[in-house]
Amino acid sequence: MAGRRQNPSARSSPGSQTSLRKRNQQRVVEALVKVGASTQADLARRTGLSTATISNIVSYMAKNGLVSLTPTTSSGRRAVSVQLLTHNGTVAAGIGFGRRHLRVVLVYPDYTIAAEENIVLPQKYDPREGFDLAKEMLTRLLEQTGTSWEALSGVGVGISGSIDRRDQMPVIGTVWAEWAFVDVVVELEDRLGVPVVLDNDANLGSVAETIWGLHGGATNLVYLKVGSGIGAGLILNGQPFNGATGITGEVGHVQVVPDGQACRCGNRGCLEAEASTTAMLDRLSTVTPIKTTEDLVKAVLAGDVAALRVIEDAARLIGRVVGDLASILSPEVIVLGGPLASLGDIILEPVGRAFARHVLPLVRDSTALVASTLDDRGEALGAAALVFHQAAVRVI
Repeated sequence: MAGRRQNPSARSSPGSQTSLRKRNQQRVVEALVKVGASTQADLARRTGLSTATISNIVSYMAKNGLVSLTPTTSSGRRAVSVQLLTHNGTVAAGIGFGRRHLRVVLVYPDYTIAAEENIVLPQKYDPREGFDLAKEMLTRLLEQTGTSWEALSGVGVGISGSIDRRDQMPVIGTVWAEWAFVDVVVELEDRLGVPVVLDNDANLGSVAETIWGLHGGATNLVYLKVGSGIGAGLILNGQPFNGATGITGEVGHVQVVPDGQACRCGNRGCLEAEASTTAMLDRLSTVTPIKTTEDLVKAVLAGDVAALRVIEDAARLIGRVVGDLASILSPEVIVLGGPLASLGDIILEPVGRAFARHVLPLVRDSTALVASTLDDRGEALGAAALVFHQAAVRVI
């Protein structure tokens, strides 16, 4: 394998100073995006951070061209107005590797989307071929926007399956076979020559929903991606929740049918084995010509009885697991993402019925269940946002 393996001890643990700095800078950026130019005192009040912490973060961001500082007055006293520099030439790239698609986006520090491109890939493609294609697409987008490689802050990458944050490697049993043992960070850094950060698609989808989704104000949000795999991204108290190792939200591997279908994780009856789009297509393969997820969506919208029944059965299992999540976390909103989100109420209603049967009335009534409006863009958008979040690693 090309490149060098990074020492896991060099990466930040969830409770480290590095991790804390990342979260703090993320809070400052989000405050500036929401309310515009603010004094450091205002930022301290809005974020709950100390004035000394705000001063350090603002100094770093100014040094790196992320914010401008302008003298002003506040309550009759001299102060400094901090404003996020939006289109200052600095961009982050997000790359989303789907089962059969590849999307690359460029995003400015204020989360304005500069450019994006999406292509369809063959099933079971070689990840390294995907890396080469991603570099070609990123090069085109930089040229289209007149952006130099030097202005690229970094690249965020999303793949299906959990990532062990201790060494940034895909977790075997949660990723498709082609991605097992592939060091995505090293492979892409060798190709692109810029820092690369990695996370799974559900986690990135949850981040994207808080920025570009309809429920961006939610501080407790669950993003459930239902596709060929099933996973959940968690936003708790306004921050992505990654646990001790990064392996969180693996609801696809919660058993829902005792002695059910064999799952790629090695167990039986997992939600993914029973209710993923792959499982749905397998059930339909003997009675209909439906072969792809796109065909499934079209058939459901056309009222195909068999397709509707398969959706109903899967939704019942999904709603049960979502209910368990809500009972534990009590989120404000649960966002259903993935290729079935375009079905809207057709899938939300049966999920909602099962959800309501498995939670307390108060949780049911205080939790919104909605479909994502980001289509398949959430993963790549969240990956780009992750670059700006991770930038605080370099704060002094």
